Amino acid sequence: MYKLLLVYLLLFTISANASITDPKKNADKTGTISGKVLDAKLNQPLPYVNIIIKNTKGETLTGGISLDDGTFKIEKVTEGDILVSIQYIGYKTFNKKVNIGKGNYRVNLGHIFLEESTEDLDEITIIAEVSTIQQKVDRKIINVGKDLAALGTASELITAVPSVNVDAQTGDISLRGNQNVRVMVDGKFSNIPTAQLLRQIPSTSIKQVELITNPSAKYNPEGMSGIINIVLHKNTMIGFNGGFDIGIKNQREAKFNSSINLNYRNGKFNIYGNYGNNIQKRQNNGLISQIANNSFQTISIFDNNKSHLYKVGVDFYLNDKNTISVFTNQNIFDGKNMSTSNFIFNENMLNNQNQINDGLRENSSSQYNFDYKLDFDKKGHHIELEIDYNIFDNTIETDNILSGLNIRPSYLELTNTDRNNTTINLDYINPISDKAKLELGLQARLFDNEIIYESDGSVRNQSGDYISTITDFDYKRNIFSAYANFSKKFEKWTYQLGLRGESVHVDAIANETDLTNNLDTTIPFNNDYFQVYPSVFFTYSPSEKNSYQLSYSRRVDRPGIRQVNPIPQWNTPLISDFGNHELEPQFTNSIEVNYTRNLEKGNITGGVFYRIIEDEINRAVYVDRSDLASNRIILTHDNFENTSAYGFELSSNYKPTKWWSLNTSFDLYSQTQKGIAERIDPTLINPTENDIISENVEVDNVIWNFRIFNNFKASKKLTFTAFAMYRGQESGLNFEVDPMYFVNLGARYSFLENNKATFSLSFNDVFDTQKINVVSERPFLQTAEFSPEFRTVSANLSYRFGDGKYRAKSRKHRDNNEKSGGGF
Repeated sequence: MYKLLLVYLLLFTISANASITDPKKNADKTGTISGKVLDAKLNQPLPYVNIIIKNTKGETLTGGISLDDGTFKIEKVTEGDILVSIQYIGYKTFNKKVNIGKGNYRVNLGHIFLEESTEDLDEITIIAEVSTIQQKVDRKIINVGKDLAALGTASELITAVPSVNVDAQTGDISLRGNQNVRVMVDGKFSNIPTAQLLRQIPSTSIKQVELITNPSAKYNPEGMSGIINIVLHKNTMIGFNGGFDIGIKNQREAKFNSSINLNYRNGKFNIYGNYGNNIQKRQNNGLISQIANNSFQTISIFDNNKSHLYKVGVDFYLNDKNTISVFTNQNIFDGKNMSTSNFIFNENMLNNQNQINDGLRENSSSQYNFDYKLDFDKKGHHIELEIDYNIFDNTIETDNILSGLNIRPSYLELTNTDRNNTTINLDYINPISDKAKLELGLQARLFDNEIIYESDGSVRNQSGDYISTITDFDYKRNIFSAYANFSKKFEKWTYQLGLRGESVHVDAIANETDLTNNLDTTIPFNNDYFQVYPSVFFTYSPSEKNSYQLSYSRRVDRPGIRQVNPIPQWNTPLISDFGNHELEPQFTNSIEVNYTRNLEKGNITGGVFYRIIEDEINRAVYVDRSDLASNRIILTHDNFENTSAYGFELSSNYKPTKWWSLNTSFDLYSQTQKGIAERIDPTLINPTENDIISENVEVDNVIWNFRIFNNFKASKKLTFTAFAMYRGQESGLNFEVDPMYFVNLGARYSFLENNKATFSLSFNDVFDTQKINVVSERPFLQTAEFSPEFRTVSANLSYRFGDGKYRAKSRKHRDNNEKSGGGF
């Protein structure tokens, strides 16, 4: 097992200062260090152990590894005082000072016994054969092994993660059945749309997926369901290193993604650059049937998207205590969308109509990050300043072509979005003792978003005329916060107390200009408030096999831009989607209990949670007062009364045999949802406002999912995988989605020296069972069927190259995630 884990072996290096012109004389001033490394408990030899030779300044001179029998021999060791450091993952580091000199040029350290350690070494990055699940005090960590890493992209990998669902059509992510979740990459948020970003990150670049379902006061309190943090592999090896990934997928249309990661490091600098792309065409066909008026709508959607992501950065190690890091991410997206809708009325063919939406979408995103970290003498004692600046520009142009009798005219829509987001963090961490730690921090988040919407006939005024409009929506939100966390560890108990205070100022204004009648309408909106967000965590570990966690936190869901934007998000002949600028934030108080049981061949983690949601934000359906005859409806959001939600989760990773391992998970969530639904009897010929029927809707939505991921090891190089998932029925305010289930199969083959290259092949939805079937009772009785490209065949190739020399210790991110290195 350890042979597979330690793929980064320390090779022979020589200090640049050891340049001697006389090779014979130089040979006389070098020595040899030998010995044998054993497990202190088992008294068994340990192979592939890292032997590092350093000078008195802590600089690496040379090194090597132990052989299968635990023995090692390091030759040509420079004369003088040196430090021999013996390091092995899962064991405490052994250090011994040695003098190479007259009478002592051949040093035999004899038997060296290493003791087990629960602390991980920062110097080594491990890619395990199979994925594992860990329950920490404030998060669940999925360590991505080679089995999950072969799935293609981050979006596909997350589908196999417990408690997370990915919408097959939009790519939107939900956690515990709720889309109010924030997604980070390496502890940072991005202006790039989440679905777009995750389709570009290759799964082989992902080290961990962290599910922070009850975040502490240290974290931004937004997101009712919590935070998903994707931690990427980092590369801090001395010399030049890198790798590339290529993937192709096909069903109705071909899809291609690739990436290349390059990294160079010497004693003072770590320079890295990455490029990734995602080029894909997608087809999606649908059928919507309205029962009341005996009509149906056929939908055909074709997407052609190209996305490119670049990252360049440098870490500058001024000395052992001061580090400066800068990087930039640049994303370019170009998309084309063509959708065709045919509306067929079986009992009145004169109402038949056709709509074609021909759309273009272009956006660019730029991220600039600066980080300075000062380490004090005490280990773990540091202060860190981070400044992150994001720019996002997006343009959507849609030509809506309508045909038929007695319908609205064709129209053109143009939407421009300009978004700036600045985050400044100042964090201070002080491990007061071996068992106590204090964390303090300040944060400023400055958000500015402007949307300009132009249309030459999509909006209908009170007189029933379609008019040309320009709407300018400017939304500014500034948040200033401070937090404090204190944790203390006893023999079997650990607790952490946190408090975060936030001052929020929102200033928004929407201005609509009726170009047809030269009229202006202005809607201002302001909201200032101060809130406190406490968090409490308790952990009890009566033994190494059992661990219990209890946590509480208060969080907030601030309305998103789409939810407050009064500009239409999209239009069809029968439906328009608008935001509600008067939306207030909703607050969530969450309590969670988890239990972890370590088994001989794996572990089991179970948990329950309960939430009280204040001023819940949910969907509202209203009849369009300006178009009663067409029975046109408006979708929007509104605040409703307090509600509650609860859930249960169970996950396990287990290895029944040496050649078979599996991860399984089951989760169930329930939430009472409230909303408003208006409608008009579709049989009325000339309806009025008196004919509008309004009802308060309340739905108990219970969602459950079951996943099982199998990994079968046929040989050292060949592995097979099988993933199965069942998702139960989902009920919403306006729809019910039928259960969904599917099976994916895959194979992975490693080759070349040290298995640097990996080829994987997968077949998704083997039995062609993955379907989307929807029944809607509000505002009309409807059924819908959609068939995206679920059944796909994909192939991926990855290759790693480089010097493979000693990995210098990497810095850690402010949220205990590694920071430096070359991953996307």
